[in-house]
Amino acid sequence: MPRFAFRAKDSVGRLVTGHADGASAAVVARELMDAGSIPIVIEPYAAAKPSVAPASRLFKPTVKLDELIIFSHQMTSLMKAGISIVRAMRGLSESTRNPYFAVVLEHLAADLEAGTDLATCLKRHADVFSNLYASVIHVGENTGRLDEAFKRIAKYLELERETMKRLKAATRYPTFVLVAIAVAIAILNLFVIPAFANVFAKFGADLPWQTQVILSVSEFFVDYWYLLIASIVAVAVAATRWVNLPEGRHAWDRGKLRLPILGGIFERVNLARFCQTFAMVMRSGLPVTQGLGVVAGAIGNEYMARKVLGMRSSIERGESITSTAAASGMFSGIVMQMIAVGEETGSIDELLEQAAGFYEEEVDYQLKGLTDAIEPILIIAIGGMVLVLALGVFLPLWDLSGVATR
Repeated sequence: MPRFAFRAKDSVGRLVTGHADGASAAVVARELMDAGSIPIVIEPYAAAKPSVAPASRLFKPTVKLDELIIFSHQMTSLMKAGISIVRAMRGLSESTRNPYFAVVLEHLAADLEAGTDLATCLKRHADVFSNLYASVIHVGENTGRLDEAFKRIAKYLELERETMKRLKAATRYPTFVLVAIAVAIAILNLFVIPAFANVFAKFGADLPWQTQVILSVSEFFVDYWYLLIASIVAVAVAATRWVNLPEGRHAWDRGKLRLPILGGIFERVNLARFCQTFAMVMRSGLPVTQGLGVVAGAIGNEYMARKVLGMRSSIERGESITSTAAASGMFSGIVMQMIAVGEETGSIDELLEQAAGFYEEEVDYQLKGLTDAIEPILIIAIGGMVLVLALGVFLPLWDLSGVATR
């Protein structure tokens, strides 16, 4: 039944706004008058979409991954219960705690009432629903298995969340130590070393070159700290803009895969995501070439995405999935065997899921050893700081104290 937005005055003359379902605007007006209100404006609800403006351009409202997972599970249950999509969207918009997500769901409901299919509605909100999300829902909508589509995408998002949690947990300790080292360097150069410089100046002794270098660096920090901050900000802004360019993103993502220690983890995470996503789109019923296009957008690495698009081009020319996967050079021998068997038996989606599990196990193993691998590097860095201080600051100070006691 159509929904209308209205503005009316109640029995005491106060302005009342809201929305109501009715066969026509006249029916809604009659219901308002029966309730003692005088209608002023009645219009289709789609023409009165709510909007939420961000508090500032810097902090744009977003929908968290956890909220999207909960939404997908809720839609699975509602679709199984036979509730209409419009009613489900409006019910969830009223229950969500995220105002921005509530507005998005209201927009979806209004667009659905206007006759737009769900996948197209989702694509209009690309900041919330990815192309992968919309593509899986599109297939479920066309096959009449929308509940399974929501269930499948919810499972995929849960795997993404677990991968992100593992990466954050593994990098939390090294990040904390590196930040602590950076803060320590700043404090030493801005406060500690200048105090020693005053002591050295009082004695007027000849200082070794190591100490002179340390004092010069500290003096630069003290005199030009604002230039250092401005340079760091400028480099960060320039790097961000460069990474947002297509070629910059391609070079950055390629460089991440070549990092020592972390590069192998990033590569396997992306390969696991490729296998999971490709298995899901194949199981959803998308054609292989279209599915690879969706996978390229969901893999999260521009360098590997271009390889996936190269696979799609080769398949469009008539080559097999196995040969294109081998030509890409992305996969290990074991995974290539699984893809070959899956293509021969017609169960490539199942074997791709197994390949994803294989990569996830490798990621877990590498993440568990990440701290052990990084700890020696951090210890060497801290030891180097202590050595520099000992040679450049404390040794001259000890020499001066020895002279003073003679």
